[in-house]
Amino acid sequence: MATRVPETVELARLAKYPFLREASGFVLGEKVSLEEILLEPAYARARSLGKARVLEALEKGPASDRIAVATADQLAGLLAYPVARILVSALEDTYLIRRFALREAVSAEGRLASEPDDFVVHLAAEMGMDLRREDGGFRLHFTDFLRFTNTMRDTPWKLINQPVEGGYVVLRREKALRVMRNAIQRHIEQGLPLPVNEDILGAFRGDLAEIRGILMAKKATFKAADIGKVSITRFPPCMYNLLAQIQNHENVPHMGRFAIVAFLHHIGLGNEEIFRVFGDVPDFAADVTRYQIEHITGTSSPTEYTPPECSTMKSYGICPGPDRICMTIKHPLSYYRVKGRERRPRGENASTAV
Repeated sequence: MATRVPETVELARLAKYPFLREASGFVLGEKVSLEEILLEPAYARARSLGKARVLEALEKGPASDRIAVATADQLAGLLAYPVARILVSALEDTYLIRRFALREAVSAEGRLASEPDDFVVHLAAEMGMDLRREDGGFRLHFTDFLRFTNTMRDTPWKLINQPVEGGYVVLRREKALRVMRNAIQRHIEQGLPLPVNEDILGAFRGDLAEIRGILMAKKATFKAADIGKVSITRFPPCMYNLLAQIQNHENVPHMGRFAIVAFLHHIGLGNEEIFRVFGDVPDFAADVTRYQIEHITGTSSPTEYTPPECSTMKSYGICPGPDRICMTIKHPLSYYRVKGRERRPRGENASTAV
């Protein structure tokens, strides 16, 4: 059935922001079933775009608009999003979920730069943000500012350094969109993974095998040799994600750096080995990094710090979500010890296991 011109405009926008409630409502209104999306030849384009969406997130390829002029491709672009979510969910990998959510959020942030203020406010409301228009920019309630910048502990993002009027933080447009990126990423992450049945696994068997292979190759670049004698396979999800961010040349918030340094120190790495882990961080400063490592490990301070407990990691937004072992422990170091016992060969003495 042909789509009317007014709906075409709306469909183009929904395809750009497929995580909106209106996008789900549009798909429901089209009466397209999941089975049709997965199996029907008419939706092969949507399946192809969905897979490309996951690979783009995983491989960190160049941003693409993904939205074509033709109405049919706009619908395929919109349907590609649930396909991508299904693929990501089927692989049940915390790192992939985070990469997917981050890539979608960064893409949305770039597109919002050209949207009118009213739409920006509308999208913010769907993300649970009290964002309002301000002359030349926006104002955001301070509680939302704290909630969505809790992983951005650098000085420019501290609440004390923001102009606050009547409980609202006054933000330039660019800065408001950066906070919205965090809100969008969290919104997408919290909706994953979806329950996936055997029919879905069967329909995407070949695609899942391909993505899994690329995912494993990506993880292999986080070389154990680069961080000494410890076993990365024993890392809890929080520490694995922090290490992955560092190896992927991403900035890591202050609390994240503190946590990973303390963790690496307590599982046996020396200061120089820890220093080499941080060598490729974008805002890497050798002198500052050495000072922080020596301070955290007790080399230059009277205190030898331990990593934060799981509850603290969650409060800072560093916990990506628990796995089965996380549900039984309260501290990242406990996870490392438990995983070590699980992997220990039968008959190995506990005192000899690293």
